[in-house]
Amino acid sequence: MNQQEVMSQVVAIIKPFVKSEGALASVSMETSILKDLKVNSARLVDIVLEIEDIFGIAVKDEDADRVKTVGDAVTLILAAKA
Repeated sequence: MNQQEVMSQVVAIIKPFVKSEGALASVSMETSILKDLKVNSARLVDIVLEIEDIFGIAVKDEDADRVKTVGDAVTLILAAKA
């Protein structure tokens, strides 16, 4: 699974929680989930749980706390699947 495939799946997971649809149109690895996409921090927990389910990985709390951007989530998944 390559970075682009993981990225598109991460965006699909985040999409239902996004308050700023415009930001979603130009999402990149640097896009902040909280600031740019206006996802609240409680929903970020739901996103991490969804990532665990879909990708079949376990995310430690300290790793989950470091997920601030779309790229952080992608990197976390790729590292767990490596």
